[in-house]
Amino acid sequence: MATLRVHKMRADAVLPRYETRGAAGMDLAACLDAPITIAPGEIAQVPTGLRIALPPGHDGQVRPRSGLAARRRVTVLNAPGTIDQDYRGEIQVLLVNHGTESFTIEHGDRIAQLIVAPVTQVDIEAVVEESALGTTERGEGGFGSTGV
Repeated sequence: MATLRVHKMRADAVLPRYETRGAAGMDLAACLDAPITIAPGEIAQVPTGLRIALPPGHDGQVRPRSGLAARRRVTVLNAPGTIDQDYRGEIQVLLVNHGTESFTIEHGDRIAQLIVAPVTQVDIEAVVEESALGTTERGEGGFGSTGV
C-alpha cells in the first residue's frame, strides 16, 4: 500500500480520512480562522491547513462531496482539481455555490474529497503525417457524436 505523508500546518487542521472502509476518497476539511460565506454564483478558495507528499507516480484528485453538491449545490469549481506529485504548498479547494442561498463554511467542515491515483507520464512524439495517428471507428466525431 502506498503512503500519503501529511503535514498539519496548524494544530487544529483536520487530517484527511476515509469515512468508510470501502471509500475511494478521503474527506478534506476546511481550516479557517473565521467562517467563509459563499453567495450564490460566487467562488471561494478554502484552505485545508495541510501540505502533502504524494507517493511517487501518483497524483491527488480533489473532487466534490456528493452530499454537499446534491443538498446545497456547492461543488469543486475545477473538478477534479489536480495536485501534482511535486507540489508541496497548502492544499486549497476552489468551491462554487450553484445554489440560490448563501452557504457558510465553518472550521472543520468537510468540503471535498481527495483521491490518490496512479498516473503515467508519456514520451511525446511529433508526427508529420496525420496517417501516423491511425484510424478509429469514431474518427473525428467530437462532442455528442456518440449520442446524448
